[in-house]
Amino acid sequence: MAFHDKELTVPGTVEVGGRHVKRYHMDQPDRRLEPRVVDAAYAYLPKLLPGPDGSTPPASWVVLHRGADTGAYLLAYSWFFDNVVECRIAIAGQPALDCPDDDPAHFVDLTRPGVGCVWELGVLEHERTAWIRHVLAPDRPDLAGYLADTRAEGPVGF
Repeated sequence: MAFHDKELTVPGTVEVGGRHVKRYHMDQPDRRLEPRVVDAAYAYLPKLLPGPDGSTPPASWVVLHRGADTGAYLLAYSWFFDNVVECRIAIAGQPALDCPDDDPAHFVDLTRPGVGCVWELGVLEHERTAWIRHVLAPDRPDLAGYLADTRAEGPVGF
């Protein structure tokens, strides 16, 4: 299996179910995320987001990742208990992971625990640092600053 960079784009923050959600899209260099996959993923997203915990700013980030084959992956990371990240994942088009078919727009919950692949973990690393910088370290949490602090677009991998 050859390793190569993928392309990261940052389409902006949305509000879903009372949570502020930073969005990251990860594509193959020669094949971008199809609009129907993006639409299906964001229709599924509310199922992956927890309710508020009462003390932590309601913030999450998602990575929508198009695999090299038929797979698509939607990872929703949400902050809770002030400094802990929860991850819920939906997958589509990947029969090897128990998807019912190879349609990259037919999302289902991933039934095994996971946190992300090597490409997605680069975003997690950035988000950890941004959370500390804007929410945990200041005297007063700066949610707007956190939401504006995104990983740079471009190649992601190494």
